[in-house]
Amino acid sequence: MGTNSEDMPVENSRLSGFFKLSVEERRKLVQNLSGISDEHVAALANNGELDDDAADRMIENVIGTMSLPVGIATNFVIDSKHYLIPFCLEESSVVAAASNMAKRCLDNGGFRTQNDAPLMIGQLQILDVEDLEMAMKSIHQEKDEIINLCNSLPSMMIKLGGGCKRIETRIIETMSGPMLILHIIVDCRDAMGANAVNTMAELIAPEIERMTGGRVHLKILSNLAAHRLARVSATFTPEEIANDGTRENGLDVIQGIIEAHHFAVSDPFRATTHNKGVMNAISSVAVACGQDWRAIEAGCHAWASHSSNHYTSMTNWSRDESGNLIGSIETPMAVGIVGGASKVHPTAKANLAILGVESANELAGIICAAGLAQNLGALRALATSGIQAGHMKLHSRNMAVSAGAEGEEIEIVASRLQALNGPKTQTAVKKLLEELRDE
Repeated sequence: MGTNSEDMPVENSRLSGFFKLSVEERRKLVQNLSGISDEHVAALANNGELDDDAADRMIENVIGTMSLPVGIATNFVIDSKHYLIPFCLEESSVVAAASNMAKRCLDNGGFRTQNDAPLMIGQLQILDVEDLEMAMKSIHQEKDEIINLCNSLPSMMIKLGGGCKRIETRIIETMSGPMLILHIIVDCRDAMGANAVNTMAELIAPEIERMTGGRVHLKILSNLAAHRLARVSATFTPEEIANDGTRENGLDVIQGIIEAHHFAVSDPFRATTHNKGVMNAISSVAVACGQDWRAIEAGCHAWASHSSNHYTSMTNWSRDESGNLIGSIETPMAVGIVGGASKVHPTAKANLAILGVESANELAGIICAAGLAQNLGALRALATSGIQAGHMKLHSRNMAVSAGAEGEEIEIVASRLQALNGPKTQTAVKKLLEELRDE
């Protein structure tokens, strides 16, 4: 079972009727299941707000803070462990869809992960080199010196077995002429690693200039973490995928999902929206856990076009010989559980405690499993009832509030909107509210 900082297992992520509880009741249940502290619960209950001093230490020119909802996705079993996964975002239906899809792969054991070691790339851009091939040869002849210099930093990461493990070189053609690019490959252990990698790159720059006779210009981490891939897969039976629980209907739904997937594989216009659905979960869990979600997003989108001649699907969907739906995702996932906002923001700390993760690799697998589930939720909706049916059901209350509904009016207008035949527009909501007030 997944454990948190207090070593309490989440024994079951299948929480029947969880959505029916009040917010306070949900917090209490999550605390009982995960063993998070009262301090963590207080952070969640206080809207995750930072005080002015804490916020002012995180970024510049602070004038305030801004809250977003944190919801819990249920039903996730990953590598035989149960997880309650926190999502932080403003969009309706995402948490519900991910939870729904997560319970549809339990017959075959849930999600399975296979992640790379936490290796990040630091890049040095070497210019004004007279003989590029000779410069490359010089670098590789002195590679041990380069690696040892990187690892001379006083760092807990290095003490724990991380640090620079190897180097790579390549020549690229650019509008400024040919450039020699050096990659240092750094094992970041349980850190995201940006600060350590950037420090190493800057430290070795004078030596690289000596070796090559060139000028080192940029010295910076790459967010295309091509050596730090997370891989997640899951198997969904036709009966689990079906609308009515029958194999025949499930096979039809699976065919529709695969046809929708093939659209995304071949067309960048569709792939962009398809992958936005994946990132609905990946970014939301990353935000909830205090990760650099912009770096994660950049890496995921870059990888989606890295091995192809066009931007394509981040996920893969196919059928096995038994007719089951097989889903998988492989994408860079540079995350950390030490340092950064994950150790500064009180709600990020609480959310990591709910997950109970013990390594950055474990967190990477959880985030990608959420992304795969959310992608399936969108594909299944599109292939059956259409995306708006489920989304509008959950979004109707927001629309009612936007129209000016208050108190009991909100639920009444939302209910009438769901029952309405025809387009469910904001104009329709305003009309329903006016009719209610005229009764």
